[in-house]
Amino acid sequence: MPLFDGWCGSVDHPVGDSFLRVLSGQEAHVNAGVQATAAIVPGHYASEEHVAHALRRLGKPAAAALIEGKLPTTKAIRSGDLGEIYATEWIDAHSGYHAPIKRLRWKDHRNMAMRGEDVIGVFQDPQSQRLSFLKTEAKSRVALTAQVLTEARAGLDKDSGLPSSHALAFISARLLELNNLPLADAIDDALLKHGIPLASVQHLLFTFSGNAPQELLTAAINAYPGDVNQWGVGVHVAGHGAFIGAVYDQVIANANDA
Repeated sequence: MPLFDGWCGSVDHPVGDSFLRVLSGQEAHVNAGVQATAAIVPGHYASEEHVAHALRRLGKPAAAALIEGKLPTTKAIRSGDLGEIYATEWIDAHSGYHAPIKRLRWKDHRNMAMRGEDVIGVFQDPQSQRLSFLKTEAKSRVALTAQVLTEARAGLDKDSGLPSSHALAFISARLLELNNLPLADAIDDALLKHGIPLASVQHLLFTFSGNAPQELLTAAINAYPGDVNQWGVGVHVAGHGAFIGAVYDQVIANANDA
């Protein structure tokens, strides 16, 4: 079941030729959202194979410690990570693109934010094998503001609006480690052989906030003067901070109960 089904309402709002969707957590189903989110969070920090290997070798307490040791402990990093996790899950389930790696598995430290584009989705044409890209900036805030979206816009506009070569090289290297050679080769071809035309790129402004994002996302999309097709997705959960805390508490409880 897609992550947001069953606890979020979904409304699409027309913004010219662009796409805007607002997902609103329903108060009566907040606990279902906590449970659904907690179930997918561990896989963004450690592969299922890694956890299963630790479980086989060292037992349940060690596997639980492995998961807990990768989780951030600060409110700000938890918030940012969950925004990126939600963006990744939405892209895979609803966009037609695929986020080829779970980037948080390669964090330098659990209480540090990662640099570079938050998420890059890819779509590979089955005939030409050429790639299209969804360049994404994910922002998580108790109170979303226009300034936060201005910062996100600056990130999307870097590198002339294209995914950065550094971010794509990072993904390609991780895919090689995961033995996904065809997609790694396709990314390398886009970087080093074909180039990336702007027409093959879309932008996604993704927000996770405690206040309603529709007006702010609409204004941010309308203010964009460039040629890249724009998408906006906002996840609105009242009690944003408490919700995040409950999610990470549940992840730890699940690990210890597994």
